[in-house]
Amino acid sequence: MLSAAAAAALLAGCSLTSKDAPSQAEPVTIKVMYYDERSFYDQYGMLFSALHPEVEIEVVNTQAVKYEEGKDMNQAMLDYIDEQKPDILMLSPDQYSKMAEEGRLLELDSRIEEKSFGKDGLMPGMLDYLRDMSGGKVYGLVTDFFSQAVYYNKDLFDRYGIDPPRDKMSWDELLRLAEQFPTDGPEDERVYGLSMNYMQLDLYQLGNMIGMTQNLSYIDASGKPTIRSDAWRRVFETALTALKSGALYQPSPDSMNGAMSYEEFLMKRNPFLGGRAAMTIEGYYLMSEIKQAQEMLKDKGIRNWDVVTMPVDPANPDVSPNVSFNQILAISAKSGQIDAAWKFLKYIVSDEFARVTSKRQTGSMPVRTTYFKDDAGHHLEAFYALKPIQPAMYKNYDKVPSNFGAQFYGLASQELQSAFSGEKTVQEALESLQTKAEDLIHAAPKESQAPSAPSSGG
Repeated sequence: MLSAAAAAALLAGCSLTSKDAPSQAEPVTIKVMYYDERSFYDQYGMLFSALHPEVEIEVVNTQAVKYEEGKDMNQAMLDYIDEQKPDILMLSPDQYSKMAEEGRLLELDSRIEEKSFGKDGLMPGMLDYLRDMSGGKVYGLVTDFFSQAVYYNKDLFDRYGIDPPRDKMSWDELLRLAEQFPTDGPEDERVYGLSMNYMQLDLYQLGNMIGMTQNLSYIDASGKPTIRSDAWRRVFETALTALKSGALYQPSPDSMNGAMSYEEFLMKRNPFLGGRAAMTIEGYYLMSEIKQAQEMLKDKGIRNWDVVTMPVDPANPDVSPNVSFNQILAISAKSGQIDAAWKFLKYIVSDEFARVTSKRQTGSMPVRTTYFKDDAGHHLEAFYALKPIQPAMYKNYDKVPSNFGAQFYGLASQELQSAFSGEKTVQEALESLQTKAEDLIHAAPKESQAPSAPSSGG
């Protein structure tokens, strides 16, 4: 219903000239690969079809490719594409890179240079990110992105006379800032310097976040574990100090159990909403939760807030791995309807599409950043000021056994917990983890080598 209403509103605001009238265009059909026909029309198809009735769309449902134990799902998807021959492809970053390398996708560089495309309105770094994944050329586009930022409570910083956070702080600076707030008082009343999320955060998880920002990897290009490096040791020592400081909100395991009012739920889920955490790291969606908390909690809810960028690596302060794209849409190099396919792709990345859909509040943000704003003048540029990069952390997992990721996560959590409890130093825990990771690789049969990455634990 919302999509239909948006389409009607869009049509009401458009005046088609005789040149643009659908009756002047030759009817064509394009096949669009997507995970669900209804979702496709809700997200894209309704609006596009309202403006371009001359283009019929047939949705190729990717759910037809069923998961089976031991099945190479990437190859199964490529086989399905060869069978169905869609004009528009919905791809993951890995699929995009592979298909571009194999010459399966249409190069789009000349098309995005056209004045009518308006590439200058796109989020900074998006096209460079796509080029980095596909040999220096653009073969696909994205319509929206997900990002995180550091929200902060202005009133708490003023109350305690502490300088507020700024864009492009390092993790060490952010954590030291959190530690300037008092750590005394009852758990359900005290102030916290930083609330990461409503889950219990362990040493491995926090270290993972810091290491990803510094573009560290667990596996090098030869397939050898790198966990006992000095860089990883410094990362986990920084994380350990922060967790031991008491400045980070760590909900008790049973804090979300039992009957509670909605007010209690909001306060326990994220103390930032209740005005008891100076900072939190969250996505765009938290803005709507803040509004809700202000209505429900009245004078207890946070009032004055703003955002700054996520922490960065001081050696490379203009990029962030905390930006991700939902999916990459590309045109098949074998498409027989390239002009119609480009008409569709160009429209869903257009300024007009972003304007109409920017109020959906799905948690993602339009790549046309003009329409990402609020009426209160918050520094929302923090969500897209840093250019996206592919994290090095999850690279090279095609060099290790297929089950390495899951096993490594379990071992890492166990070893680093021993460092947190004081049974081992961080260096001792990483030395032990390095040895166990090497043993996992050496013990696996060669034929089990396949892409696999460890869980972030988040």
